[in-house]
Amino acid sequence: MKVLSTFLLIGVVDSMDESLATVELNMNPPLEESAVAVLPVDAFPCEVKEGDTFYILKLAAGSPPLIICKKESSPQQ
Repeated sequence: MKVLSTFLLIGVVDSMDESLATVELNMNPPLEESAVAVLPVDAFPCEVKEGDTFYILKLAAGSPPLIICKKESSPQQ
């Protein structure tokens, strides 16, 4: 069985409490159904809230996946 060594997942925070976040994860392009996971809030390198988008990136077989927060776009003036 082959395991993916490189991937990018797009996640959205569905709900959360002070310690755990329930998230939906999907590929790009999206699959028909997304996966649901529970992640510790401490795993995020930024402050997240319900509805926030983030990415999980794994670049090499021996490296751990990285969680990357989506930057907020600034309003145009």
